[in-house]
Amino acid sequence: MKIVGTGCGPGMLTREAILAIRGAEKIYGSERAIAMVKEYIRSDCRVEEIRDYKNLGSLPRDSVVLSTGDPMLAGLGNLSGDVIPGISSLQVTAARLGVPLARISVVLAHGRDHGTACAETMKELLRGKIVFLLADPGFEVTGLAESLVHGYRDTKIAVCEDLGYPDEQIRIGSCREPPIPGSILFSLLIGDF
Repeated sequence: MKIVGTGCGPGMLTREAILAIRGAEKIYGSERAIAMVKEYIRSDCRVEEIRDYKNLGSLPRDSVVLSTGDPMLAGLGNLSGDVIPGISSLQVTAARLGVPLARISVVLAHGRDHGTACAETMKELLRGKIVFLLADPGFEVTGLAESLVHGYRDTKIAVCEDLGYPDEQIRIGSCREPPIPGSILFSLLIGDF
């Protein structure tokens, strides 16, 4: 099985990923992932939308499974198979804001407890790191800002929305005045950047 990262938005595929998709006879992915790569899918390829993520390990060995972003960030890289990375929202955020990846710690709040993500963010800020927080649509930026405001009131928060898409937007505020996401596809950069 190949787990192929589609990148965080259109045009964020690697050449290796394109070749794997073009050579695939069976492709599985979310509706969004399939839409992002449809121009590279052969007409005779069987394409199925994933509805049950629990049984992906039982897919045929010659399958290509699409994972939005980079499978090793918060995607399907835990599946057994060859992983082909895509360009992640982490990479795009760092590039757009000019922050070296070595200064960044990753905190995952996507599909995880948001309170724990806030505590992890605080821990990483105390270590002097800049935090890249991969959020889900229900993550409340104002709640994070409130939990940080006492010790980090002037700390920057960037809301990075729809990265790689034509309507991409990055808004920067602080813990005192946090930017509010206007999209369900967003991540955050928090710290001294």
